[in-house]
Amino acid sequence: MTLRENNPYLYLAAIALMSWWLLKLTGLEALYHGEAPAHSPDYFSKGYQKWEMNELGVVKNKLLGDELIHYSDDGTTHTLNPVLFFYNGNTPPWVIKSQTGLLSGDGKDLFLDGKVIIDREEAKGVAPLTIITRALKVKPETRYAETKAWTELISSSNKTTGTGMQLTFVQPIHLRLLANVKGKYEKK
Repeated sequence: MTLRENNPYLYLAAIALMSWWLLKLTGLEALYHGEAPAHSPDYFSKGYQKWEMNELGVVKNKLLGDELIHYSDDGTTHTLNPVLFFYNGNTPPWVIKSQTGLLSGDGKDLFLDGKVIIDREEAKGVAPLTIITRALKVKPETRYAETKAWTELISSSNKTTGTGMQLTFVQPIHLRLLANVKGKYEKK
């Protein structure tokens, strides 16, 4: 074979080399190989529901959400309009609603933001209670919640406000307002 006969092969090799170089230069190779951009979702769900049960098969807590998005880079899970239920035997469940939620990568901390409403209905020996706050940090494993934000407690015709709150959802229930506590109580 002479150089003249190899010319088409040289042209094809040069074109292949130029194509490879342009692909590297433009960054399209990363897209071609399926590399996801940083902090992109790896799965999502609409109408999300999750139940957690104890060793006897009794529901401990339940999480609902209009939308759930999980990110693989940091393991966080973002929810839209989450509703969290904590069950305590025969008493009404604690129901926590917020506008948005962020579950940490290890699943130990749930950060609820926007308007957060915590409700417990009335039952025998249990007074109804509504708590309104923002920026609530919930630890689902220990059934504990806290906030540094303004908080309002409403029970029957009584109203108490304060800044900062700590709440344990298991028996015995512990609820503590941390600062600037003011109350308005109806006398019988």
